[in-house]
Amino acid sequence: MKGIILSGGKGTRLYPLTAVTSKQLLPIYNRPMIFYPLNILIKAGIKEILIIVAPERAGDYLNLLGSGKEWGVKFTYEIQDSPKGLSEAFIIGETFLQGDDVVMILGDNIFEEDLTEHISSFKKGARIFAKEVKDPERFGVVEFDKDMKVISIEEKPKNPKSNFAIPGVYIYDSRIVQFAKESKPSERGELEIVDLHKRYLDNGELDVRVINGEWIDAGTFDSLVKANLLAQEKLHKNLII
Repeated sequence: MKGIILSGGKGTRLYPLTAVTSKQLLPIYNRPMIFYPLNILIKAGIKEILIIVAPERAGDYLNLLGSGKEWGVKFTYEIQDSPKGLSEAFIIGETFLQGDDVVMILGDNIFEEDLTEHISSFKKGARIFAKEVKDPERFGVVEFDKDMKVISIEEKPKNPKSNFAIPGVYIYDSRIVQFAKESKPSERGELEIVDLHKRYLDNGELDVRVINGEWIDAGTFDSLVKANLLAQEKLHKNLII
């Protein structure tokens, strides 16, 4: 299995902090933000990691992370010229993946929970996660029946059918590149990752696991503060890089 960290975008919601640096390079307590998703992948034993960045920030990432050799891993870098949806990451990463399974984490997502077992036990299909939140309309939303079997998945619905949001970590088998290529842009003009979830769901191959630990999408000023406090209190003690 290989890893992808999607770390592009303009970070407009965090301007002017992002006027001079990438959102995912902003500090979360004593580490740049991207170190937190990197820790999840490296801790799970993933040795090859693709980091997808915006063109104007590529040098910053290379200066910070280098080849990955000092942590026993190999980093590859690719450019995302403009954000066209999360699914585009798998098209950009086709050569890197070379038919392997993949776990992708968004570079601004901070997780308290150790996801190693969820990653290492993956066999086939797709595995995503669900976390109960107060504002599910901001995210992809998964609806369960009484037996916690997935009924539906929607992207940022105005009237969510549940309070379970889909965090920014996704595990897929080797078919994901082809599925991404076959997906069509939404009304927003983006390749929506929820369409990939649905593809596996329709095939009866989507596994959704509920996480209990804290999850923060650190793309706003308030969530950035929360992420810093969580890292100060708990997360920095368990970092391996």
